Amino acid sequence: MIAIVTLVGSCHRSGSESDNLQNNKSKYPEPVNIDLNKIKDRGSLVAIVDNSSTGYFIYKGRPMGYDYDLLKLFSDYLEVPLEIKFTPSIERAFEMLNNGEGDIIAYSLTVTKERKERVAFTSSHFTTRQMLVQKKPDNWYELTKDELEKSLIRNQVNLLGKQVHVRKHSSYINRLNSLAQEIGGDIIIVEEPDSVETEALIKKVADGTIEYTIADETVAIVNASYYPSIDVKTPISFPQKIAWAVRPNATKLLVEANAWLKKIKKEATFNVIYNKYFKSTRASTLRAKSDFSSFGGKSISQYDKYLKQVADSLGWDWRLLAAQMYRESKFDPNVKSWAGAIGLMQLVPETGRRFGAKDLYNPRQNILTAGNYLQYLDGLWFKTIKDDEERIKFVLASYNVGLGHVEDARNLANKYGADPTVWNDNVEKYLLLKSNRDYFTDPIVNSGYCRGDEPVNYVRDILLYYEQYKQLINS
Repeated sequence: MIAIVTLVGSCHRSGSESDNLQNNKSKYPEPVNIDLNKIKDRGSLVAIVDNSSTGYFIYKGRPMGYDYDLLKLFSDYLEVPLEIKFTPSIERAFEMLNNGEGDIIAYSLTVTKERKERVAFTSSHFTTRQMLVQKKPDNWYELTKDELEKSLIRNQVNLLGKQVHVRKHSSYINRLNSLAQEIGGDIIIVEEPDSVETEALIKKVADGTIEYTIADETVAIVNASYYPSIDVKTPISFPQKIAWAVRPNATKLLVEANAWLKKIKKEATFNVIYNKYFKSTRASTLRAKSDFSSFGGKSISQYDKYLKQVADSLGWDWRLLAAQMYRESKFDPNVKSWAGAIGLMQLVPETGRRFGAKDLYNPRQNILTAGNYLQYLDGLWFKTIKDDEERIKFVLASYNVGLGHVEDARNLANKYGADPTVWNDNVEKYLLLKSNRDYFTDPIVNSGYCRGDEPVNYVRDILLYYEQYKQLINS
């Protein structure tokens, strides 16, 4: 895509700010009416995130990031599961929020007057400055400190006539506009597509592809730790508030978010999370450069080639199997459960022997044996569940709790007028009810009592991980 180049300065202004705000306000549709009660009825808090080395990413199968870790705590506080939707586009994030595709934008957004016309911001998480990202001279390590300082922009006035690349719709554009007015000259703003992450622009500066970009200080410092050739010490703004955003009419959600933020910021947990991603630069560098990071690599685990082999025979997406493996063992081949399940896919020895394993601690044997077992279950359920996506849920539940309990739940669903071929709100409902005496003693139930929340959560968790993997890891 071709970037938009805008020349801004003391004599360039397309209408007054108030006119622009009024025009923007009128062109945006009213947000849908979905507040906390409807979110709880739906059964999940849908968060809109960006893939970055600090906010949200996948590392060795595990969702991580400053925003993600806090979102998990917030969803626990609300007592609803967290669902993640990813978009790199800031504009698209606002659209998704206000049309109901998501409930909260967890982008670490800069609070601006213009954005307040479209969303309601939570209390601020922290404040940060916007910093100029520039490349040091090629021989920077040979220079004295004074020589290095003289080679870099330290006075913002020296940005006059320079090209600065920033994301479209970012708060950096407004700040550069204001800076140009303040210093009485022209800055050439190159607006990159807003699908281009700020960290991708930082990398371009490090590579020498572009000369300058802007980043929040928290993000800039982390990136400087793994691009030592860049400098991020020149501020172009005063400290600005960073916050999440909700729909303007989601007043109950906003009240709860602010109450939770007030509480969590008084606890050590908040500082631990903040320091983990913004202060521990060495750890951040290792994660960002890892082959198993959605930010820097293309793999989920070191066992991907076996997962792909099994997925081919099953007709499944290998990322779904990776999600199941993460849920089972967190990719630890040596783990053994209290019930005697062993290895990456947590197979009990009896099942392992039946489906071909001699050593369940051997990663390859464990995965291939699990594949044989999944294929067996898929073949059984194919007789009654023809829809591929629905059948996956029945297969996963059977893998976790056993075929008999899922069959019981189907029989109960059929008896009480639910659809025995649909998992959500139908068969899963009666699997949950199998912990109730009135249901597990029913004559049509053959396998007795079941703690149904375990397989129901198992299926839900795997599918949630899978959705995240699909958004960030190429197939």
